[in-house]
Amino acid sequence: MEPKPPRRRGRTTLIVGVAALLGVVAGTATGYTIQADRAPTALPPLSQEGLAYPAKALPAGTKVKALSEAEDSQVRRERDLRELLISKPAGSREAEDSLISDGWMQLSAYALEFESEDYMFELLLRQGFRRVAGVAWRQGEYREGSVSLVQFRPGPENGALEHASGQFVTTESKRAAGNAGDPIKGSGNGRYFVFKPQEKPGFMTLYQARALAHRGDIMLDINLFDTKPISKKEIRTLAERQLERL
Repeated sequence: MEPKPPRRRGRTTLIVGVAALLGVVAGTATGYTIQADRAPTALPPLSQEGLAYPAKALPAGTKVKALSEAEDSQVRRERDLRELLISKPAGSREAEDSLISDGWMQLSAYALEFESEDYMFELLLRQGFRRVAGVAWRQGEYREGSVSLVQFRPGPENGALEHASGQFVTTESKRAAGNAGDPIKGSGNGRYFVFKPQEKPGFMTLYQARALAHRGDIMLDINLFDTKPISKKEIRTLAERQLERL
């Protein structure tokens, strides 16, 4: 019988979120009380020496050279996000049951990959969800893989960082990988995980690996499933290839 890949877990519980919010509110109220009892502090003069930038004015008529597309990653990310996806591994084929259509995923389809779909749908909207580009494949008889690039709109908070942080927490939990993963070289924040085998009577043993990282306004999410062990090198290589594209 063919095993079914488990859904990813949602972010931290609402209890943790409420506790954090109460802490922020209490701290803010205390700060306002202390400030109200203090004497007002005089503001510095608006005109001060040594604040001009650049230190030396540019010659008249000189224009600053714009960054090329190769130098400015933001330019690439504003174009067709699908162009930044890595290609499927050699010898693989498209996953027949994938929710990806022409390289794109709807928000509702992406939220379905999590245990609490409704909560994840609302959370992603609050974080400034913009779009998801993805590719999914099937290799051999049972191996399945997918790459998702989740992009967020500019805002007071970094939605990509928030979403990635939440997924790090759930992936590290005992219900998922149960370990802190290994750093992805050159990512600065990315990690890859190899899960413990999932064994259930009447089902084939299921192996899983996952890689997570964020780069600017994009969160990277890579998943591999198989009935045979998945090596660290396999998931790490995919993650490094995708980060190079970003």
